[in-house]
Amino acid sequence: MITLYGIPNCDTVKKARTWLSDHGHDTIFHDFKKQGVPQPQIDHWLQAVGWETLINRKGTAWRLLDEATKAGVVDATTAKAVALLQPSVIKRPVVEWADGKVTVGFKPEAFAGRVG
Repeated sequence: MITLYGIPNCDTVKKARTWLSDHGHDTIFHDFKKQGVPQPQIDHWLQAVGWETLINRKGTAWRLLDEATKAGVVDATTAKAVALLQPSVIKRPVVEWADGKVTVGFKPEAFAGRVG
């Protein structure tokens, strides 16, 4: 089973969900806003893709953080703390594929490569 994590009104999440559905892949959707960021998974994501990939430092949510908070994000531990408090700083979607691999973001060609 494929689990897609994100925020339902995010355009990139919508595109990813539509692409997976259109290509016949059932998914479980985990809404960060309603369900929060799952603590065991975020540790796995950070290990799999690194904090620099997981944290969207170009997005609005990041820009709205105070300078001290932004400057304090220097490693996986500090990135995790901010992500748990402000899930919107996580780049979306985070996808846990059936084989356990984790990807972040949406590119149709990358998804096609994952599901053949």
